[in-house]
Amino acid sequence: MNQNTSVTKQGNGSARPEAALLPPVDVLEDASGITLLADLPGVSRDKLNLQLEAGSLTIEGEVTLNTPEGMESGLAEVRLPRYRRVFTLSKELDSEKASAEFRNGVLKLRIPKAEHVQPRKIEIKVV
Repeated sequence: MNQNTSVTKQGNGSARPEAALLPPVDVLEDASGITLLADLPGVSRDKLNLQLEAGSLTIEGEVTLNTPEGMESGLAEVRLPRYRRVFTLSKELDSEKASAEFRNGVLKLRIPKAEHVQPRKIEIKVV
């Protein structure tokens, strides 16, 4: 799996860079697939978007900072209101069977390997 950190936005027929935070991501691989853990603090479930298409995974999330009523932020260290990260997926992965969980700002995405590339045990017959 490769990562692509360039971000572009389509507008008026041309592509231009659009600033976004790169969320920290851990990718763990085992014999049956990969598990991706992405930290997305400040992103709510309804502002999170995952897309798997044409061998590519895109993670996008919009940060929402809730300020209590009657208060105003004096300092906000989050300067960019969104996360975006794009990965190129191996053809060995079966994106049709991907599953995702999102809890406490952490995305857990599981993508199993295709059945034909998973290890299998061969039975040995005694003759």
